[in-house]
Amino acid sequence: MDKLSALSMFIATAEHGSFSRAAEHLGKTPSALTKAVGHLESELGVRLFERTTRRMALTEAGHIYLEGTRQALMQLQLAGEEVDQLQHELRGTLRLTAPPSFGPAFLNEVCCRYMDAHPQVRLEVDLNDAFVDLIDGGYDLALRDGPTDLPGLIARPLADNRVYLCCTPGYLERKGMGVTLENFQQHDWLIFQHPMLNRHFWWLRLGEERIRLAHPVAHLASDNYDFLLACLLRGHGLQPLPRWSAKPYLASGQLVRVMPEYLLEPDVFGPWVHVLYLSHRRRTRKVRAFIEMLEAYMQEQGIA
Repeated sequence: MDKLSALSMFIATAEHGSFSRAAEHLGKTPSALTKAVGHLESELGVRLFERTTRRMALTEAGHIYLEGTRQALMQLQLAGEEVDQLQHELRGTLRLTAPPSFGPAFLNEVCCRYMDAHPQVRLEVDLNDAFVDLIDGGYDLALRDGPTDLPGLIARPLADNRVYLCCTPGYLERKGMGVTLENFQQHDWLIFQHPMLNRHFWWLRLGEERIRLAHPVAHLASDNYDFLLACLLRGHGLQPLPRWSAKPYLASGQLVRVMPEYLLEPDVFGPWVHVLYLSHRRRTRKVRAFIEMLEAYMQEQGIA
């Protein structure tokens, strides 16, 4: 029996929990799957499933073999894609996930450029603030500002995550006062709410000095960054903005930076935005091409 077919039938049986459902999914007969799994069990000398009249479940050996089989077939698929793409355009599907705020800041433009350059690749972009698992979610890469010390992942610094305090010139004119440590709490603050952020105090840096400030009371609070940014641009207060988001608005004069000698520490988000990808996918051309385009755009915008 063809070994690859037998492995595929074993994986389908494990995922569907029965020979009949797996056979229906694959368009084969249940007896063909029973024979394939039996062939593998004879070859290995162990049972992969515990079978009763009512249910079947993977044995301990079955769980181990399933993990290895999935990895092996994935590597074969990736190798096939790489060989094919030596002679042809990039193709297939590229799945990535990122926080929603990255979309309008830079990811929209990069994805459009990537589709222009590689029209045979289908992009699936999941924008959410959840800390998703790349393997369980089936993602090729992720963009994140936050913890990166995860097993099996390569984290590559992408953009500076320094935080500036910003507002419109019109807000300062309307308020009739600048922003200082002394009047910090008297200003209208637009606050991004995130479960990982400290809600009690902020740390400001002045050179090597760290200054602890009580968290200001929000004039407007939201868990949606782009909603707050839109209100900021309408002159409704002050907002901490990461450099990658603030730079174009500062350059156009729509926003000004207040207390420019100070930097607000990015808290749990860390000093860098990273691109993360699975170690076994680091050499695929479609992943490499996307990362290279990301890095080129960040350099072009001066936010790398």
